[in-house]
Amino acid sequence: MTSTRLDFIDTTVRDGNQSLWGAVGLRTGMMLEIAPDMDRVGYRAIDFSTSTHMAVTVRFHKENPWERIRLMKARMPRTPLSFLSTGMRFISWETAHPELMALSYRLLVNNGIERFMVMDPMNNMQAVIDSATAIAGAGAREIVGALVYTVSPIHDDAHFAEAARKLAAVPAITRVYLKDPGGLLTPERARTLLPALHKALAGKPLELHSHCTIGLAPFTYADAPALGVETLHTATRPLGNGSSQPAIENIVANLQSQGVSVDLDMKAAGRVSSYFAALAAAEGLPPGVPQEYDMRYFQHQLPGGMIGTMRRQLREMRQEHRLPEVYDEVERVRRELGYPIMVTPFSQVVGTQAVMNVLAPERYANVPDEVIRYVIGKFGTPPAPMDPNVRDRIEQLPRAKELAKQSAMPELSEMRRRFDSRLSDEEFLLRATMPAEQVDAMVAAGPCRQHYSAVASPVERLVSELSKRPDVSHARIERDGFLLELRASKPAVPAGSAA
Repeated sequence: MTSTRLDFIDTTVRDGNQSLWGAVGLRTGMMLEIAPDMDRVGYRAIDFSTSTHMAVTVRFHKENPWERIRLMKARMPRTPLSFLSTGMRFISWETAHPELMALSYRLLVNNGIERFMVMDPMNNMQAVIDSATAIAGAGAREIVGALVYTVSPIHDDAHFAEAARKLAAVPAITRVYLKDPGGLLTPERARTLLPALHKALAGKPLELHSHCTIGLAPFTYADAPALGVETLHTATRPLGNGSSQPAIENIVANLQSQGVSVDLDMKAAGRVSSYFAALAAAEGLPPGVPQEYDMRYFQHQLPGGMIGTMRRQLREMRQEHRLPEVYDEVERVRRELGYPIMVTPFSQVVGTQAVMNVLAPERYANVPDEVIRYVIGKFGTPPAPMDPNVRDRIEQLPRAKELAKQSAMPELSEMRRRFDSRLSDEEFLLRATMPAEQVDAMVAAGPCRQHYSAVASPVERLVSELSKRPDVSHARIERDGFLLELRASKPAVPAGSAA
């Protein structure tokens, strides 16, 4: 069953950046500098963005995400840019009106997105099909339906194969990928699941996207081509491993040792890796490292980044010693809520409730809005029935009744009336889904910066910080033959004195 041609999707700037650097590590100029070399490697596509990443671009970097897409496409004319769509939503986790989604898809295509990966956090195949149909109407070149992998009593091979058959029957969906956000797919399970999916897809190509969170993905990737997988998702080494995807260098070496032919420019891939290694060092960002195998992960299934956040929050409350209790409670809450897949937003829904249950004197004494929305069906139908006692308790909360009455997303024409009619469609969509002050700051910041230097960046940060210090009038920096001397253009104001 070995694939006759093996393709690769590069996840460096989207999932690698998200998994290792919280989605905030890369600015537009950083990507543009290396884009021509990334274009030379020969990837089938670049996993580039999501609507959440677009919001991060505005919120943290004050950069226009639409401009980012256009600039990257201009620097990468040969390699398609891919967008991950997580259902009928754009930036907000609330379900959007179909007209708004149609507009967002059309703008993404017009600005340079050619490939869409479509998933539903509940693995609701009809929701995936509805999104794919809307995306096809916007003119997308390639649409890839997602099967989100998880481990539970109900998620067996037959469950996933049936979902694959539903996607294979849709003409708009030309490929399907198994998305393993927890890195839970073992080589043993892959040997039964991947052939079952390959058969169910009846000729449509199968892709595999897994994370290295507990070190399994490189082993599974080594077997995948012989099990019917035609495309693997990998990242360049500095943004691979850890809780990211396997590193392309390691995967290619392993496959070639088995006699699998790989048609990539590995010299260009090496330049990309060296660039991001230098960038990580200059920016103080942690490169990915291989992870230890952790059997407990199969029980709680919390994403790696979320475990770090949870540990920090417990430490701040001087409750870090209760983390093992939280792990046990995560398992229990997930079972009571009908085994949701531990992917955004449901990993946060389950994890937050578990922490509250452990810290409160009584379980479910406090229930956040997102858990209530989940229980009352705002996110769809859970994979399995919820515990009736938990469901009834939450449905009876006064807040549940308030949230149940909230109206759906208004029609596009109604939303447009709330904003200046002279706005471009791109800016309108951002203002319709984000806080006004964040979009205002983005507009005021002007065009995206298009250049980056790992050598100059630390110096620029130093100069910026020194400019905020009125008590510093002179600075001299020497290192390894480098000399920089700065003097204030006017006398400094002594600290604590009147201006």
